[in-house]
Amino acid sequence: MMTCDDAGVLLHALLDGELDAGHAREVEAHIAGCPRCAAQLRDYRAMRQAMSGANLGFAVPSALRSRIDAIIPAAPVRAPAPSRRSLLQGFAFGAALSAAAAASVLFVVVRSDEDQRMLGDVVSAHLRSLQAEHLTDVPSTDQHTVKPWFNGKLAVAPPVADLTAQGFTLLGGRLDYIDGKAVAAIVYRRRVHVINLFVAQASALEPTAARHEMIQGFNVRRWTEQGLRFIAISDINADELADFGAKFEAASRAGA
Repeated sequence: MMTCDDAGVLLHALLDGELDAGHAREVEAHIAGCPRCAAQLRDYRAMRQAMSGANLGFAVPSALRSRIDAIIPAAPVRAPAPSRRSLLQGFAFGAALSAAAAASVLFVVVRSDEDQRMLGDVVSAHLRSLQAEHLTDVPSTDQHTVKPWFNGKLAVAPPVADLTAQGFTLLGGRLDYIDGKAVAAIVYRRRVHVINLFVAQASALEPTAARHEMIQGFNVRRWTEQGLRFIAISDINADELADFGAKFEAASRAGA
């Protein structure tokens, strides 16, 4: 039997036509007997219709165009012609620089492909978790229940923080797989939105600052700390996900 919490995280997917037929029928059956979820779906539809009909475009005022044109120089300043010797020196330096740049580009491309594959796995794992009965293996709002559950299942048990007072409710945890490796997934809820925080061992011990990006319509925040790699993903806005990450980092440092 689907609960309101289960249906709540799937309403947006139902509205966007992203659910398979079986899960769509389950959500629709729940809505048919639940006035609260039915009202929530009506509100989402009304909001979507209002946004699609609104004129959200912005035309640049002519005064602003004139100011920008006034700032941009009318013609580039021509540099003096280089000497033959400087040309030869520049050519030799440029050849060495090009070789180094080519190697670094290859490295970036390889790392980019690895990143894209890993982030694709993160999105897939997040979407799988939103299906019925896939969200948690250990459903609990108690961090002292969730953290010990990972003992023996992973090489390192992840930190788990209770952020309910800060507006992020702990729902539990589960085992998941990213890039073919078992990782911890700690699950939080912000209003009707689910946040999956994936935790795995990092390849480097040095901490790295948080990076924010949008992947396939989801906001992602990732960072490394205490020898662990953290990746948070949700459909909440970037500012709220950044707030979640900052609060989790502060709580895990305090716990450590």
